[in-house]
Amino acid sequence: MDTVSPLKEVVREIEAAGGDAFKYCFQCGKCDVVCPWNRVRPFSIRQIVRQATFGIPEIELEDIWRCTTCGTCPSRCPRGVDPIQVGVSIRRIATQYDVFPASVRGVRSAAHSLASDGNPLGAKRGDRGAWASDLGVKPFAEGMEILYYVGCYGSYDPRIQKVAVATVEILNAAGVDFGILGTKENCCGESIRKAGNEEVFKGLARENIKTFIDHGVRRILVSSPHCYHAFANEYREFMVNFEVVHISQFLGELIEEGRLELAGAFPRKVTWHDPCYLGRHNGIYDQPREVLKKIPGLELVEMSERRETSLCCGGGGGRIWMETPKAERFSGIRLAQAKEVGATVLATSCPYCIGNFEDSRLALGDAEKIEIKDLTEIVRASLAARGATP
Repeated sequence: MDTVSPLKEVVREIEAAGGDAFKYCFQCGKCDVVCPWNRVRPFSIRQIVRQATFGIPEIELEDIWRCTTCGTCPSRCPRGVDPIQVGVSIRRIATQYDVFPASVRGVRSAAHSLASDGNPLGAKRGDRGAWASDLGVKPFAEGMEILYYVGCYGSYDPRIQKVAVATVEILNAAGVDFGILGTKENCCGESIRKAGNEEVFKGLARENIKTFIDHGVRRILVSSPHCYHAFANEYREFMVNFEVVHISQFLGELIEEGRLELAGAFPRKVTWHDPCYLGRHNGIYDQPREVLKKIPGLELVEMSERRETSLCCGGGGGRIWMETPKAERFSGIRLAQAKEVGATVLATSCPYCIGNFEDSRLALGDAEKIEIKDLTEIVRASLAARGATP
């Protein structure tokens, strides 16, 4: 295989998009210093940028798939370079050549499932709304206040389905007129795009956009920061501009408007984990913390790495579908940080973060020491404690 030519394609692609990695990077190594991978194993995104600059063959290397697109390196680069753009561009070329190392082949399976059934989990499209069958959730119709876009993991994953149920109960308690799309909902496509499959992403995006327009959707509520990022930022490339709100923001709105009263106690010490695509990528830091502060009995404590310096869970950039040895999982480090500040609950609001933290909690034998809770599950517990839900 001629791998020099594909690298030249990467250079052309980045330059055409206005990227400045090859023009401004002066190899200071700051990106490597802040990269979470170097907590668990040697990894150099700087070297990948350098190799791409000079057209050195690399699309068969496993390292091009390590980046979780957490956003830490571009946020700290003194020259304004975005190494994520370089990494995703190389993955795009590797995908075109169907080059996937053994540990990355889950991306190929996810892409096939996304193309055929609209989700990366190999689940049936017809089962997408089954989680809500006993909840009386209405199909979305034009004129409703908001569309609750559940997402793939909320629709199919047993752990994240609990988050979807908690969200529905909160919306009902607040009197929100909402509906879901059920089988008409597709994956947002954000993660498969970061994993290099632009074709599948565009197909999913176009289908979703058509569905939103056909149903008269104006405002979209999401539980996943990855869905938020796709709808609020990446779908604008298709000349649409839907109003998108993350559940942490919407909860704040409901409380501010007096539609949701958190009067029930949740007497636990809680620490908040900022998901990368909620925090660094979209600047949503204060809203979830403000919600937690309004819950009686809850003591909010902060980890040393928080807000802009929050540690990635390891699931972004398509890594959620790739194999990561237990000893190399960032989520284990994050659990240790939560315990260091005395928290008994690690709270967040991202399906990838919750899944990775739950896996590490069990693998490390911490099941009795700390709980993993989505923000909605904590709010739901407060409502239940005062008897506010049906």
